[in-house]
This record gives sequence, structure tokens and C-alpha cells, in this order.
Amino acid sequence: MRDPTPGRAPNFTGACIVMFGVNLGWVLLLLFAIYGLIAAVFLGLVVNHWLNWLETRRRLAEQAFDSMNRDRHRSASGDHS
Repeated sequence: MRDPTPGRAPNFTGACIVMFGVNLGWVLLLLFAIYGLIAAVFLGLVVNHWLNWLETRRRLAEQAFDSMNRDRHRSASGDHS
């Protein structure tokens, strides 16, 4: 009989980041070959802006989560200072 609990899933984060870079590279090269340097640089700047936006959004979500957990921990421990 098979064990009903599944094992841990492999972590594909590193592979995903590498493939994102590979795909971004060939897209930029293709764009450069078809439309020139200005279009490739513009797309690079757009992707950079998008990644910065994602990082800021993630940081704000983590701060809100940490603050919520800190408040919950204080109220559970009876520390009202």
C-alpha cells in the first residue's frame, strides 16, 4: 500500500531564475536584431522597473506581515508596553 502523505516537492526556484535570464537574453537579442538598440534598451528598462516594483511590493507585504505578527505576539503574551 502506498503512503498517503506525499514527499516534499523539489525546489525549482534557481532553475526558474536561470531560465528567466536565458529567455530575457534571447528576447533582447531578437528585439535588437529586428528593431535596434533603442527598443532593446527600452524593454530592458521596462523589465528593470517591473522587477523593482515587485521587490518594493514584496518588502511592504513582509513589513505588514511582520508588524501583524509582532502585534499578535504582544497581545498573546500580555505585554502591553
